[in-house]
Amino acid sequence: MNYLPIFLDLRDRQCLVVGGSEAAARKAELFLRAGARVDVAASELHEAWARLPNAERVHRVADNFQALLLDGKDAVIVVEEDLARARVISEAARSRQIPVNVADKPELCSFILPSIIDRSPIMIAVSSGGESPVLARMLRARLETLVPAAYGRLGALASKWKDRVRIAIKPEQRRAFWEKVFLSPVAEMVFSGRDAEAEKQLEGLISDAATHDISRGEVYLVGAGPGNPDLLTFRALRLMQQADVIVHDRLVSQPILDMCRRDAERIYVGKERDDHAVPQEEINLLLVRLAKEGKRTLRLKGGDPFIFGRGGEEIETLVEHGVPFQVVPGITAAAGVASYAGIPLTHRDYAQSVAFVTGHLKDNTFNMNWDGIARHDQTIVIYMGLKGLPLLCEALVKHGLDQTTPAAIIQQGTLPTQRVVTGTLATLPELAAAAGLKAPTLIIVGNVVKLREKLGWYQPELHSDQTRRSPLESPDQLR
Repeated sequence: MNYLPIFLDLRDRQCLVVGGSEAAARKAELFLRAGARVDVAASELHEAWARLPNAERVHRVADNFQALLLDGKDAVIVVEEDLARARVISEAARSRQIPVNVADKPELCSFILPSIIDRSPIMIAVSSGGESPVLARMLRARLETLVPAAYGRLGALASKWKDRVRIAIKPEQRRAFWEKVFLSPVAEMVFSGRDAEAEKQLEGLISDAATHDISRGEVYLVGAGPGNPDLLTFRALRLMQQADVIVHDRLVSQPILDMCRRDAERIYVGKERDDHAVPQEEINLLLVRLAKEGKRTLRLKGGDPFIFGRGGEEIETLVEHGVPFQVVPGITAAAGVASYAGIPLTHRDYAQSVAFVTGHLKDNTFNMNWDGIARHDQTIVIYMGLKGLPLLCEALVKHGLDQTTPAAIIQQGTLPTQRVVTGTLATLPELAAAAGLKAPTLIIVGNVVKLREKLGWYQPELHSDQTRRSPLESPDQLR
C-alpha cells in the first residue's frame, strides 16, 4: 500500500490553492464541498471560479505564491506547470507539516486526490496512487452504477437514529443490529423514497432489540477457492465481511484474508504435512465455543470444504452441539487448477469420468481402490500427492495403466506463480524433482493431459505481480 487512505475534516478550516486556471478551480471545488474556506494565489482567475458553489468562501489573496500564505493553512493544492516553482511550494508546505497536493506531479505530493463517489454521509474514494488515473476514473464510474444515490439517505437515517440506538442497545450488539437494519425492508423503503415508513420500521426494530438479545452465534463454513481471489463466490465475500472471528488454515493467503472484515479476530489453525499444530478435534470444539459466545465465526478453507477439507467432520460437531451454520462451496482445486492449466477433466474423446483421490501417504503406502482408479477412460486427479509421486506413478502402472500415460503436476495453480510440468507416468517424478516443485501441487493423470499444449490459455507472466509477493495457496492443493 503506497498511500494510506484518510478523510480530512476541513469544515470551517482554511486552505490554499496556488493557481487560477480552470483545473485549479476544479480542485478548489473539492475544498469547498468539504466545507473549507479557500485562499487563492494567482495573477488572475479563470471564469470557472465564479461558477463555483459557495464561491463566497473563495478569496484571491495574492498574485503569486509567498511562504507567508501558508500560515494557518490546513491543506494546500498547487496547480503549477513549472516544475521548479511547484517544488519550492511543495517543500515549503512540507517543512511546515501541511498536507500538499501538486497536480500531475505525484513525486511532490504528500497526499493525492482520489476519484470520489459522493453519497454523503457515505464517501467512497478510488485511487491508483497516481499511476493510472484513467483506470481509477473507470472504476469510479462502475461503482457509481453499483451504489445508488439513496445510500446517502440511508446513511443519514442511521446518523439520525444512532443516539437512540446507543441508549437502547448494548455496545456488543450494535454492529449486529445495524447489519440487521441494512438488510431489512428499512433499506428498501429508503431506496424507494418511503422515508417515513422506514423510520417507523426502524423504531420498531430498536424497541424489539432493546427487549431481546439479538446476538446469536453462527458458523460460516466457507470455501475460499483454489487461491486466486477473483474466484471467490459473492456469498463467500459477503460472509467474510460480516464475521466477527476468522478461523483460517495455513494456505489461506494474506490477500484473501485482507478481504475479510478488518476488525475481525483472526485465529490460525493451519496444518502442514506431518505437523498438525491444532488437532482437528480441537478445531471442531473451537468453532462450537466461539459460536456459543455469540460470535459469527468464519471457518475459512481453501478450495471446497467438502472435498478433502474435513468440513463434514466440523459440521457434524456443530450439529451435535446445536450450533447453527451455513456452508458456502468453493471452487475445488481439481476444477480451478485444471482449468487454469488448460486441461479439461472430461472430454468426449479421452475421458468420460473423473476420480478425485488423495495421495497422502500413511506408513509409506496408499489405501486406495486401485481397480476403480486405474482406468484408461478416466481422468485421475490427485490431491496431496507430491511427496508420494514416485510411488503413485509406480502403483498406477502396476494396476493397469501404461507407463506412457500422460500426466501433469501443477504448482500454485490459478496464481501468477503457477507452474505446470507435463510428462508421463514414467517420467513425471523425475521431471517434478528436477523442477524443484513444492506444495501446494495437484497431479492430473490421463489422456486429457495431451490437450494441455493446445488449450493452455493462462499466461501467468501477463498477470499482476501482486500475488507474487504473497503467494496465494489452497489447502486442498496442499501436501
